Amino acid sequence: MDFDDSPAEAAFRLEARAFLEAHAKPKDINSVGHGGGLVAGSEAEKQHVREAQQWQAVLYDNGWAGITWPKEYGGRGGTSVQQMIWNQELAKFDAAPGVFAQGIGMAGPTLIKHGSDAQKARFLGPMLRGDELWCQLFSEPGAGSDLAALSTKAVQDGEEWVVNGQKVWTSSAHYCDWGILLTRTNVDVPKHQGITYFLVDMRTPGIEIRPLHQITGIAHFNEVVLTDVRIPAENMVGDLNRGWGVTMTTLTSERTLIGGNAAITSADVIKLVKRSGRGDDPVVRERAAGVITQMEILKYMGLRVQTSISQGTAAGAVSSVLKLGYTKLQTEFNDFAMSLAGASGMLGADDDPATHRRAQQFLNQWSSKLGGGTDQVQRNIVGERILGLPGDVRADKDVAFKDIPK
Repeated sequence: MDFDDSPAEAAFRLEARAFLEAHAKPKDINSVGHGGGLVAGSEAEKQHVREAQQWQAVLYDNGWAGITWPKEYGGRGGTSVQQMIWNQELAKFDAAPGVFAQGIGMAGPTLIKHGSDAQKARFLGPMLRGDELWCQLFSEPGAGSDLAALSTKAVQDGEEWVVNGQKVWTSSAHYCDWGILLTRTNVDVPKHQGITYFLVDMRTPGIEIRPLHQITGIAHFNEVVLTDVRIPAENMVGDLNRGWGVTMTTLTSERTLIGGNAAITSADVIKLVKRSGRGDDPVVRERAAGVITQMEILKYMGLRVQTSISQGTAAGAVSSVLKLGYTKLQTEFNDFAMSLAGASGMLGADDDPATHRRAQQFLNQWSSKLGGGTDQVQRNIVGERILGLPGDVRADKDVAFKDIPK
C-alpha cells in the first residue's frame, strides 16, 4: 500500500489546494451547519440549492468540475486518484455542500458509459455545471432491497413510452429537473431481464411528488406517483429490457459516494468530548479512541482503494466494505454523541444548535444504511465476491416476473 503521493499526484494536490484557497473559505471547526437537513420548500433550502449551484458553476468555469469526466463534456479528463485527492482537499474547506449526488455522482457516470451520443451532448454539460438537478426514481414500496422486483410499468405507444407506477424514498425530487427512472417493460422473462432505464423530465404531466416527513422533522425524501407519464423513446438509456446492467453502474457509483463520505473527522470527536467537559473520564476517552480508530481504519481502506486505482488494478467489491465501514462508523459516532449529550439531546436548534445538529444526524443515520443497497445486501456481496462463500438462495431467479407470487 502506498501512503504517499507520487510526484505527479503531489503536484496535482498542490494545484487543487491553491485553487481552493483562492476561491473557498477554510472549514470552521466550530461551525454548527444546518443539522440533519433543511425544511423542504423553505427559503433556507432554496438558498442552499442556489449557493451549491453557484459554487458548481465556479468549479466548472475554472476546470475543476468532473475531475474524471471527459474534457469533451466539460470535465477535467483526470484520473480516479486525482478525484480522491480533490475530495480530500475539498473536505478542508467550507464550500457550499453539493446537491448533485444523484446527478454528477450517479446519473453522469451512467450516461458516460451507457448513454447515446445525443444523450451525452444534451445532458452532461448542464448536469456538470449545476444548471440541471437530478433525482433517482428506483425504489418502490414493494421493491427496496430487492430492487429487481420493481413493478412500475412502461408501455410503448409509437415514439413514446407511457409509464404508470409509484416510486419512494426519492431524494430531493421536489426541486429536481430530471430523474433516472427504472421501469418494467417485459413481464414474461425473469425479473432482472425485463427492466428498462429511462431519463424523465420531472415537469412532465402526470408526475405527482409527495413529501415524506422523516423522524428528523424534514422531508428530504419523497414519494413519486407516475400516472400516464409520456417519455420520448430517445430518453431510453441502453437497450430495451437490458436496464439492469445500466442500473449496476448507477448503484456502484452510489456505494462509492456513500463509502467515501468524509463528513466525520477525528476533530469532530475531540470537539465533542471537550464540549461535554468529560475529557478526563476514562470510559469516555476509551470510547472516543474507538471511534477515532474506526476512522483511521476507513482512511487506510480508502488508501488501499486509491493504491489499487493508481497501479491500474480493479478495487473489486471493496466499495461494499467501505460502505459497511462508513455506516458502522455513523452508528458508533452518533450513539457516542447522544450518550454524551444525555437529556440535552432533546433540545431544539434555538436552545442548543450544536447538540441539536448531532441529534438530527443520529436520527438520519439510517438513510446511509439503505441507500445504494442495504447493509445486508453489502454483506452478501462481501461474502460471495470477497470471501468466496456460497451464493444466497434465489428461488425466483429463473421465474418469469408475471409468475412470481406477489
